[in-house]
Amino acid sequence: MPVLSKFFAFPTVNSWDEDVFRLTPAGIITVVVLIIALIALALILQPKEVKSRKFTTKQLVFSAVAMALATVTSMLKVFELPMGGSVTLFSMLFIVLIGYWYGPKAGLMTGFAYGLLQFVLEPVFYSIPQLIVDYPLAFGALGLSGFFSNKKYGLQIGYVAGILGRFVFAFLSGLLFFASYAEGTGMSAPVYSLAYNGSYIGLEGVITLIILFIPPVSNALAQVKRVALED
Repeated sequence: MPVLSKFFAFPTVNSWDEDVFRLTPAGIITVVVLIIALIALALILQPKEVKSRKFTTKQLVFSAVAMALATVTSMLKVFELPMGGSVTLFSMLFIVLIGYWYGPKAGLMTGFAYGLLQFVLEPVFYSIPQLIVDYPLAFGALGLSGFFSNKKYGLQIGYVAGILGRFVFAFLSGLLFFASYAEGTGMSAPVYSLAYNGSYIGLEGVITLIILFIPPVSNALAQVKRVALED
């Protein structure tokens, strides 16, 4: 990939003896600038009726805190699968909350930014299409929660929509870029990707949903939303 030579280095192999790309410092700076641009876009795209300086500042603070909590909890892993993917301490929930608070535009843009942030924390990839599917698209899908922000049980329904969106992109990534991993398992590539990605996303999703339906938890998160939306 000669066009990428200014931003990406090509190391020998990863820990599984596979050729991969790794971001150079220039590449990391470029991605960080893109993250900032996406967060700014999330603020610009908010509805006109709530576009005030006070509200914009509050949205920025709440979104930044949610992203920080998502990043920290993504490192607190209940268990991790050998080829990537893990059950974390509710990290997906914090990105879902941004869509639940501020709607789909803010949720999707912030989700894309969070996906790139996850990539920067471990900037190794196999190809540009794989990078896009596994990071900005997969994590950006968590922002689908915003489409249900004003519905009854909107947080729970939005969470399911968000993690299903992430699962779809994780499944496509496994099918398109990692089908060879199914060899020797006795499963076809679609079944392997379904089982592999469904195992960690599904388990974290079920555990989180159980907690979200506990009345004190759901009431507390509803109160947080009211505070987040106060102008």
